Amino acid sequence: MSRCLSARAIDHVLLERGAVANSWRTERWDSLRLLTPNWQSRLPDFGYEGDDPDGYRNMPETIAFLDKYAQVIEAPVQTETAVTSLRCNDNGYQVGTDQGDWHCRTVVLATGACNIPTIPKIADAVPSGIAQLTPNNYRNPDQLAEGGVLVVGAAATGTQLADEIHRSGRPVTLSVGAHIRVPRVYRGRDIEWWMDASGLHDELYSEIEDIVRVRRVPSFQLTGSDERKTLDINALSAIGVKLVGRFAGIHDGKAQFAGSLRNMCNMSDLKMNRLLKTFDEWAEESGMDGEVDPSHRLEATGVEDAPPLGLDLTSGEIKTVIWATGYRPDYSWLELELLDRKGQIKHDGGVVTEAPGMYLLGMQFLRRRKSALIDGAGDDARDLCGHLAGYLANGNIL
Repeated sequence: MSRCLSARAIDHVLLERGAVANSWRTERWDSLRLLTPNWQSRLPDFGYEGDDPDGYRNMPETIAFLDKYAQVIEAPVQTETAVTSLRCNDNGYQVGTDQGDWHCRTVVLATGACNIPTIPKIADAVPSGIAQLTPNNYRNPDQLAEGGVLVVGAAATGTQLADEIHRSGRPVTLSVGAHIRVPRVYRGRDIEWWMDASGLHDELYSEIEDIVRVRRVPSFQLTGSDERKTLDINALSAIGVKLVGRFAGIHDGKAQFAGSLRNMCNMSDLKMNRLLKTFDEWAEESGMDGEVDPSHRLEATGVEDAPPLGLDLTSGEIKTVIWATGYRPDYSWLELELLDRKGQIKHDGGVVTEAPGMYLLGMQFLRRRKSALIDGAGDDARDLCGHLAGYLANGNIL
């Protein structure tokens, strides 16, 4: 957004609570790599310049990439400045920080969707002798006690942590709810290449019948690795990870799991094959069939006939629970009535509907299916910057 504002000569400042790329520096586990290939890190007037376009950046590389971008575009970043409040004033908005107040006609909220880990209420009933972590404070297996680990959630984060922790020698049980299974590589190309080339990533929010539901869809089960491996339920079962259904509750120290594991996996396979069929149809229609490998399908997800429906958390078998159950944004500093009943800012493609001159950026499917990716930020920012410029010029919403 800063680059787009500068291109239009719109005076602005970026307020950052820590250093540039603060979340990547302080709230990610050590081995994490981006789920998107390097070539897909495309920002306005900036992109990947290395010799491994199909690789996946680790955290130090991601931080360096964003640091360099800030320097190249000469972004007016004021670091170590925590925003503590946002309220209206006579000419627009007053932004309170721990370094003083700012006054402005327009505001862009780019704090992201992943500020606070979402932990279910049942976590309160976990026996006191069991450590509880989230992906926000998990760093590596060495910080965990020896013994079993229960990972709750089987989207990208849960599957990656289950894989890493099990390989450290600790037995892992994975509680599986709704998830989206995809191959890392399909017909010789990265799954993200297919999403990009077929146009699915550019699908607009206005083209979606139920955008509220789609914005809650879990992330693909993906991991970035040198081997470009597919990390799914089958891969985890193959190394010995134990699978159970959705975490349903705790009674007398015993975890209870829903009996829907097979249904969850069947539904995930169905959605995956529907997506791959879309790619196949696009390849045929666009004349790409001869440029990629032949069509194929992954083996169906294997689930044992009678997965466990309970686990005694008082037996000493489980020493740690990791809640890989998603995140929610932190809007505790907003002093404006902007939230819906789910705690989300009400907006129309990033234009905040109840606060003229206010914009939202970096959220799931904000304007496009790719909005939450680095690759999606630029297109969304261009659109919203145009709207913002019109607002400043005309004093009203276009």
